[in-house]
Amino acid sequence: MLLVHVQRLTNRLGYTLNVVFQHLLRIPYQITTDTDYFQRHSDAKICYGPSPVGSGIFFRSAPLLFETSITQQEVSHLLLDDTHCLFSVPQPSAMPFDPFAAIFFMLSRYEEYLPHPVDTHGRFPASQSIAFRHGFLQQAVVDRWILMVRDRILSEYPDLNFPSREPDYPFTIDIDAAYCYRHKGMLRTMRGFLLDALVRRDLPALHRRLKVILGKEKDPFDTFDYILSVTRQHPSTKPVFFILLGDYSLYDKPIAYTNRYFRLLIQHLGDSAKMGLHPSYYVAEHPEYIEVEKQRLSGILHRNIVRTRSHFLRLRFPQTYHDLIDAGLTHDYTMGYPDEPGFRCGTGSPYPFFDLSTNQEQPLTIHPFIVMDTTLNTYKHLSPEQAIQVYLSFINETRHTKVTLSTLWHNQNLCETFGWQGWRNVFETVATTAGGNQ
Repeated sequence: MLLVHVQRLTNRLGYTLNVVFQHLLRIPYQITTDTDYFQRHSDAKICYGPSPVGSGIFFRSAPLLFETSITQQEVSHLLLDDTHCLFSVPQPSAMPFDPFAAIFFMLSRYEEYLPHPVDTHGRFPASQSIAFRHGFLQQAVVDRWILMVRDRILSEYPDLNFPSREPDYPFTIDIDAAYCYRHKGMLRTMRGFLLDALVRRDLPALHRRLKVILGKEKDPFDTFDYILSVTRQHPSTKPVFFILLGDYSLYDKPIAYTNRYFRLLIQHLGDSAKMGLHPSYYVAEHPEYIEVEKQRLSGILHRNIVRTRSHFLRLRFPQTYHDLIDAGLTHDYTMGYPDEPGFRCGTGSPYPFFDLSTNQEQPLTIHPFIVMDTTLNTYKHLSPEQAIQVYLSFINETRHTKVTLSTLWHNQNLCETFGWQGWRNVFETVATTAGGNQ
């Protein structure tokens, strides 16, 4: 067992030590403020604070974990070998930076509680993040820092047993539009025909729409059997589907939740994969909609719904998570940037949410995603071949840090049409490589 001495235990510090040693390193540990007890302890021990206490490995602290307010931080940045580090501290110290303050800063999303510009959908842009500005968005820095802490402890206590970790590669799939042409109702179907014929004057699209409606051709967005087939061949991908069940609006255009075929599709997917809710766009302004949409999905699947990812990745701290917790949702998958691939919170591994506004850990687990298909194609305008290289670079990072690499896909983007030609090869290459078969 590892003994950790702190001069004063705060909620922020207790949370950080728990995430590092219990959730990620998975070793037994104990916290003490008793100096005599710490000095008598003859096994592995570390001291964290502004000054050392007796023997043991001393990690000098920055002030952050002993504060209770939310203020603009002076976040110093340094480079150790090829790893970017935050919160430098003077010597003597086991490291030239405070890894625990740095970990808390990234996981809590401290910078997103401070005033900042937002994009047209009210989202925190990647370009505003310290990771983007200092060029380490592509590094799982939290996991790198944790491994540095582990290695420093092992250098002093080589007999301490740290369980091995293996990377995980869940594929998460958002279903914004289950079908392109089918099951949209008479009015939406007729409007589609008129747009193709009179506005777009797109005769090939008109013919394709007619063939699908008449059942002579498969709907291009109906890629679900393909997705299930690929993920079954590669168990490490562990698919999770998120279903949009809001009402029709400017940004929400799902199939009606009352549609029999859509409900059968949801039940079919639920037999093979984990399922979650995709709260609609205006939930951010009207959180009462969450419970309505949650009950729709629960009624279709006949099970309690605990997973969620916000439509358009609308994530605001801490309001979004408050709303999810109030609705009884316990796992959120929204953490990631729409405009840049990378580690928004410094890790891909799930971890508990800490609310800076209350200085309390909350009953919600955050599941970060690292790469979204739309980011690479629509935002970054990458070819499928270039996109594969991005995915492979992140897979290499996770194999180094043993971190989870969650990717975000859309069923309609695997249709091999509408500007997504070649993306099935991307999907299959990532699945195969993540499974260790390449």
